[in-house]
Amino acid sequence: MKKCHLALEITHWVFSELDLPLECEFSYDTQDPLAVTLVLDTQGVRPVTWILSRDLLADGMAARVGEGDVTLWPVLDLDGEPSSFCVRVGSSHKAVFEIPAEPVTSWLARTYEMVPRGTELDGVDWDELVQLAE
Repeated sequence: MKKCHLALEITHWVFSELDLPLECEFSYDTQDPLAVTLVLDTQGVRPVTWILSRDLLADGMAARVGEGDVTLWPVLDLDGEPSSFCVRVGSSHKAVFEIPAEPVTSWLARTYEMVPRGTELDGVDWDELVQLAE
């Protein structure tokens, strides 16, 4: 079992004219190779945890992706390069967070070194799972 963490400061967009700095942490555990955990407001009284697909996070840094409770999209600089990306979470009460792209890109690369994309389920014993389901 290997784990990989990234702590950084992000921006919580309360309104289009009001943003607040917020501490967050991304974590990845090879025991759950498809998922990434995002903890928002890690220094706060009530941190909020979201579990999302690692591939959704990676794809959302390049294009708008997601449906329902989690949507991601890139924010481009003047040269058209992604400088950050936004994550919108929630259903009835939505919150938008802007996250710098570079540290997350580097962190994601480390997770894909640990478990390459497309190999996340290689070690699953499907026969055992079928027996458990019966």
